[in-house]
Amino acid sequence: MRGTRALTCEEALQFLATNQDGELGSGADLELEAHLARCRSCFTRADFERRLKERLAALGQSDVRREFAERMQRLMSAFPSGRSTSES
Repeated sequence: MRGTRALTCEEALQFLATNQDGELGSGADLELEAHLARCRSCFTRADFERRLKERLAALGQSDVRREFAERMQRLMSAFPSGRSTSES
């Protein structure tokens, strides 16, 4: 721990970015949790980021509807492959 001084919101948000990936040590975890218990703004941000991460992770586990996949394929095929027209 860094001592008795409480984290600022800026420090908490920096720690939050690291904490979402589980990289903080236990002392920093405790400081962040204490700040989130006091600061509604940072708590709300942390909660939003946690839920967003969960939703994004769940997307990778969901089956894509066939109609959606076909539509995406049509949209992607409408774009050039990256070659300039002078190369054709």
